[in-house]
Amino acid sequence: MTSWASIAFVLGLGLLAVDASAPWWQTASFYQIYPRSFKDSDGNGIGDLNGVTEKLEYLKEIGVTATWLSPFLRSPMADFGYDISDFKEVDELFGTMEDFEKLVARAKQLNVKIILDFVPNHSSDECDWFIRSAAGEEKYKDYYIWHPGFVENGVRRPPSNWVSVFRGSAWEWNEQRQEYYLHQFHKKQPDFNFRNPVVREEMNNVLRFWLEKGVDGFRVDAIYHAFEVEADENGNYPDEPRNDWTDDPDEYGYTHKIYTVDQPETPHLVYEWREILDQFQREHGGDERILMVETWSPIDIVMHYYGNETAEGAQIPFNFQLISNLNADSDAYHYEYLINNWLSKMPSGKSANWVIGNHDKNRVGSRFGAERIDLFNILLLTLPGCSITYQGEELGMLDGYVSWEDTVDPQACNGHEADYMWNSRDPARTPMHWTNGKLAGFTTGSETWLPVAADYAERNVQTERGIPLSHLNVYKRLQQLRQEPAIQQGAAEIKAVNGYVLAVERYLSGNYVYISLLNIFEHIENVNLNDVFSGLPSTFQYALVTDKSIRQLGDKVSSSSVTLMPYESVVLRSTTTI
Repeated sequence: MTSWASIAFVLGLGLLAVDASAPWWQTASFYQIYPRSFKDSDGNGIGDLNGVTEKLEYLKEIGVTATWLSPFLRSPMADFGYDISDFKEVDELFGTMEDFEKLVARAKQLNVKIILDFVPNHSSDECDWFIRSAAGEEKYKDYYIWHPGFVENGVRRPPSNWVSVFRGSAWEWNEQRQEYYLHQFHKKQPDFNFRNPVVREEMNNVLRFWLEKGVDGFRVDAIYHAFEVEADENGNYPDEPRNDWTDDPDEYGYTHKIYTVDQPETPHLVYEWREILDQFQREHGGDERILMVETWSPIDIVMHYYGNETAEGAQIPFNFQLISNLNADSDAYHYEYLINNWLSKMPSGKSANWVIGNHDKNRVGSRFGAERIDLFNILLLTLPGCSITYQGEELGMLDGYVSWEDTVDPQACNGHEADYMWNSRDPARTPMHWTNGKLAGFTTGSETWLPVAADYAERNVQTERGIPLSHLNVYKRLQQLRQEPAIQQGAAEIKAVNGYVLAVERYLSGNYVYISLLNIFEHIENVNLNDVFSGLPSTFQYALVTDKSIRQLGDKVSSSSVTLMPYESVVLRSTTTI
């Protein structure tokens, strides 16, 4: 059995100081925590802030730089925290503001940065602002998008054919105000009117409030929905054109989204928020505060979120190219194209980021196969730029089974039992596996808000710590390798060796060359690295192996002949510097 200690000499040779002037986030390892499912501290079966604080040392153990916390603010929980009724209060389900302040203080002691999930597109319909808007109060009447709709043959109909992400019309009738309001998501999530400068300043003040609380940045939710097309001179909104792949008018894909997402004003909202963060840093000092923005937009639109000639934008516009476009049948050429396409389109001077999992998508091992879990972690952590890991992916957690009766995700519940599993996000949100004991060590209580996945006894922190080539230990070793200057600061070349094998070369003058080799399929493959990359040293060592490897850490191999077992992924390091 390979011992991780045997690679110490490999890591210890040739290390140089990493560039201290580089921004902290540029090559950071981010970790998304979904608090409801991370750790329950009070036995009620729902994760909370004290549970996060309890496990912050685990984040240090696995090499995490910063953690993004999904919403924990006051909410009726129609969409599990993404329907916020008070943007400056902690929901009692997760704890108190004092609990959050303790979390931040402990994180600072451990040098783990805290990123808050900022949800600007909408509020809850139980938010005081919406209640006042529905009542027609002058200050608040235009905080949201309102329209009386149309009456035809004595029947009132919505203002347009716009469809909600959660199915059905995106317009909901409000009896009190006698108008429809827009909700691109759940009907309890009315959309803000960002053409109203007062609304913009309200949200700017939300950012300032949490910056004062000590957060290190924000993940901005669903930014591409922030603006809709402006109403015409009569105050009306145009219908969106039909798509031809569904006849279900309640299906989100029923219309082509040309008026409800990706409006040209949206990136400028992010530029405004970036200036608020930069101004705060100028006034208060400390490390750079960052914006991570969620947009499932075409890549050319995503690039606008980095900024323009006159304004800085988000440091990290989420790169969803891999999560959106790869599938279990994708070959190495597809991987190569998606990675290099992002790098080639990225504006000069900006940094890449890589995302392969989150709380809205099926888990990596369930989408691509459990045999590829290490492959994706190796890819994520050896590409240039920063990485974003969703909780449990370092363990190789798979989707948990959640029956129709136990399903709570509105995206699924608003549909039909027959196809709910295609729409449900619950399987990726089942509780974190800490131990092989009762309910995976997630809670001391007798039940959990979603069922614990059936394989928790095999895939958990406690068990995997003791298995040298477990997914967890492979992930931890990757984080150590990630500190090498060639991987932190070096150039990168990404090439498909053939349809089956992807190669990632990282190199920096005066340092060792690192090459990640990823065998995507079930065939044994032999690779001549000299046919792939030029000017390589003649001999390499295995710097990282997995449980699919027949070689040992530190074993030497000729650059002209590297054999990969089925689904095997490895990291090689040259035996000489360049």
